[in-house]
Amino acid sequence: MINVLWLRSFCTLVEVGHFTRTAERLNMTQSGVSQHVRKLEEQLGVSLLVRHGKQFSLSSAGEKLYAGAQDIMQALVSLEQNVGDDPPFEGLVRVISPGSVGLKLYPHLLTLQKAHPKLVIDYRFAPNADVEAAITNATADIGFMTSKSSAADVRCAPIAEESLLLVTPKTATEPDWHTLMGLGFIDHPDGAHHANLLLGANFPEFAHVNQFPKKGFSNQIGLILEPVSVGLGFTVLPAHAVEAFAKPELISAHSLVNTAKETLYLCGLRHRSFRQRMETVITEAKNWL
Repeated sequence: MINVLWLRSFCTLVEVGHFTRTAERLNMTQSGVSQHVRKLEEQLGVSLLVRHGKQFSLSSAGEKLYAGAQDIMQALVSLEQNVGDDPPFEGLVRVISPGSVGLKLYPHLLTLQKAHPKLVIDYRFAPNADVEAAITNATADIGFMTSKSSAADVRCAPIAEESLLLVTPKTATEPDWHTLMGLGFIDHPDGAHHANLLLGANFPEFAHVNQFPKKGFSNQIGLILEPVSVGLGFTVLPAHAVEAFAKPELISAHSLVNTAKETLYLCGLRHRSFRQRMETVITEAKNWL
C-alpha cells in the first residue's frame, strides 16, 4: 500500500515544481522530500521524475501516479475535515428513555429540531433495562434511566427528580387503604417499583403490590391511565406521565403526605464523549426535566 506521506510529498512537489519550496510548504527538509520520492520509486519499481540538473519533469509513470493521486489526496483532506467537524445543530441524535420522560421531553426536542432542521431526533420509549442495553450496544447515543445502571460500560449522572403520584378515578377524592383495595391496581412495567416507593411510604398496611386485586395492565405509557379514567382501578405513575394524560378531568392525582421521588439519570457509554449535537440535546433536556 502506498504510504500517504510519501504520496503527499510527491503531489506537492509536482504542484510547486521545486524541491526547496516543497520542503518549506510541508515543513520538511529538502532531503526529506527527496527521500519520500525515492521511496515511492523503489516501492513502485519505476522512475517518477526525469531529472535535468536541479530541474525535473514527470516521467510517464509519474504523470499516471499524479493523475490518480489527486482524487485520493482530496478525499483524505475531506475525510480529515469531516472527522474533525462537530457542528452543534446538525446530524442524528438517538435518544431512548422510559415513557414518562419521553412524554415530557419529546415535544420540546421536536421544537428544537424545527428550529434547526439539520438536527435529526430519533426518540425511542423503553424500560430501564432496554435503555441500558441500547447504550451498551451503542444503538442509542443518549439514555435516560430512572435507576442507576449497573453495567460496566454505562456511565450515569443524576440530572433531575420525578415525583410519583397516586392516580385514581375522579370519584376517589380521598383515597384510603380501604378505597384502594376496593379499586384494585392497574399495573404497568414499573408498577411494582413505583407502588413500593409511594405506597410503602404512606400506608402501614402496604407490603407489596400483589395485595391489591389486579384490574389491568398496559405497557403503553399513554394508555395506562385509560382504565383508571373509566373507574377500573388505580395506579402509581411519575408526574410527567400524569401531566401528559389527555383527559385530566376524569382522574384525580394525589401526592400523599410523604412524597416519593425517583432520580432521573443521564446515561452514555463510559469511554465515549458526547458530540456537540448530543450536548445540544442534553442541554435542552436539562432545561425541561
